[in-house]
Amino acid sequence: MIEPLHDRKLKFLEEKAVHIRESIISMLLEAGSGHSAGPLGMADVFTALYFHSLQHNPRKPDWDERDRVILSNGHICPVLYATLAHAGYFPLHELKTLRKLGTRLQGHPHRGILPGIENTSGPLGSGLSQACGMSLAARLDKKRHHIYCLMSDGEHDAGNIWEAVMFAGKNRLHNITAIIDRNNIQIDGVTEDIMPLEPLRDKYEAFNWHVLEVDGHNIPQIVSAVNEAKAIYEKPTVIIAHTIPGKGVSFMESDFRWHGKPPNRAEAKQALHELRTLQEKITSEHQ
Repeated sequence: MIEPLHDRKLKFLEEKAVHIRESIISMLLEAGSGHSAGPLGMADVFTALYFHSLQHNPRKPDWDERDRVILSNGHICPVLYATLAHAGYFPLHELKTLRKLGTRLQGHPHRGILPGIENTSGPLGSGLSQACGMSLAARLDKKRHHIYCLMSDGEHDAGNIWEAVMFAGKNRLHNITAIIDRNNIQIDGVTEDIMPLEPLRDKYEAFNWHVLEVDGHNIPQIVSAVNEAKAIYEKPTVIIAHTIPGKGVSFMESDFRWHGKPPNRAEAKQALHELRTLQEKITSEHQ
């Protein structure tokens, strides 16, 4: 049973999201490579899922009744790794091994080597098809768990995303909730300059999806949308989460150049200072 989102729990979630962002900055600094903007932008969504909405058990990562989380845009894996570690799937100190030789924390997630990783991802556009397969398997096995597929907006340039969108809509795969990181950037610039996606909502609705739009940094909105998605039984649901890439670090926010760049030592120091200030603000707001 999901705990109500009272003020004490909301404070915990907002603070946890900041701690996850701090871990992301520290991981990327240690690795010397990796993606900054997307992971920071999706910290609130991952926090809402793993610390409130998901049915999962870090002590039993292969529990058969767990919800499945598919990360399609595997390059934002620092936020997934940081969230899993904070949730207790593996020790926090292991985050410092990101992208190092022999690590379990590869530059893109690798299923089977790290607890909590449900799919191997790297090539963009494949995650929703993987989610469709899991959805059909759950239907055949008469299982009640839910499948969440996290995707980027830029990867919607890939045609196989739309094949999966059509497939899920046609087969009414209601146990799938897709969450799109609508941050409006990709590696080469602004999405609407490179390959316009709008009207994104209308496209999903045309393929028989239930569409919700939220502020991807408003945890109550995220939780409410996830709850609504689980109550829809006639079609799959997509949550378009409008986010700010690099959220929480002023010099990274909304700058596409941080899509695939890690901070240097001076930049990481400034970023961590800003995040500590944000942490203090959250504490004062909830007093």
